[in-house]
Amino acid sequence: MEGINRLQVYQSAQDLAKYVYRNVLNKLPADEKWALASQIRRATASIPANIAEGYGRYYYQETIRFCYLARGSLMELSSHIELATDQDYLSEDIKTLVDDKMAVLLKLIHGYIKYLKQSKRGWNEPGAQGITEESPDYFIDNRNDMEFIT
Repeated sequence: MEGINRLQVYQSAQDLAKYVYRNVLNKLPADEKWALASQIRRATASIPANIAEGYGRYYYQETIRFCYLARGSLMELSSHIELATDQDYLSEDIKTLVDDKMAVLLKLIHGYIKYLKQSKRGWNEPGAQGITEESPDYFIDNRNDMEFIT
């Protein structure tokens, strides 16, 4: 789908998922296949999936709700990465790389939420005026389909 792929927040979520699948899951022991590895896999895949699902809703309120779900999955992944590192399944170097990717993605999610609130697509839908949250700037420059964080 062309539209979703132009969103930097979605690209970053996909990049994180690819990194985790390629560099984290294979480090976990076989006995974690149905436990921690499964939890990491689901949390990781959920992040870009929720961003995409929200994008497909076309109403700012729904898109924001799915961004909140993506952010929750990101926090869940952070917890699982911490546990995997504490159990010596992951090196500190891998943890640091994942943490850095998660920090960038978290900023992008917050910025995207702020952009959505400011653009107010679907502002007249029920409950749309009840959400407030501080976050960094994020906007789409429709002149060249580029996104920026300031």
